Amino acid sequence: MAMNVGSSSGEEEVVSTINTTPLVDVMLVLLIIFLITVPVVTQSIALNLPKETNQVRVTKPENVEISVSKDGDVYWGTKIVPDMEDLVQRLGKEAVKNPQPEVHVRGDDKSRYESVGRVIFAAQRAGIMSIKFVTEPPARGG
Repeated sequence: MAMNVGSSSGEEEVVSTINTTPLVDVMLVLLIIFLITVPVVTQSIALNLPKETNQVRVTKPENVEISVSKDGDVYWGTKIVPDMEDLVQRLGKEAVKNPQPEVHVRGDDKSRYESVGRVIFAAQRAGIMSIKFVTEPPARGG
């Protein structure tokens, strides 16, 4: 009993073409996934975000300068404030003046947000209406 396998000539033919059908299937699936997920990602609530402003700071003698160091120490001008209650009392004395002075908060870039937040809360408790943050201007040309 004999079995015939392959061609009778004895030469095997090598297929040298690439089957691109699986590649096209994968690309179409990825395209469909991106088309479905992109609208979900880009949806957000319509807001008018604040614009960056660069105003020159006018130094007036009645302005209150409060600084927060990287360690969380609070300074009124150049003198350290021992606790937040003392800061609230000092700001309360300034809040009753007419016109009310501006409070300029200078926070070290390594200070914790919590430290600056306590100063803002103290100013709010004292009734200060104008709090401004002093920052360093960006470098020119970049």
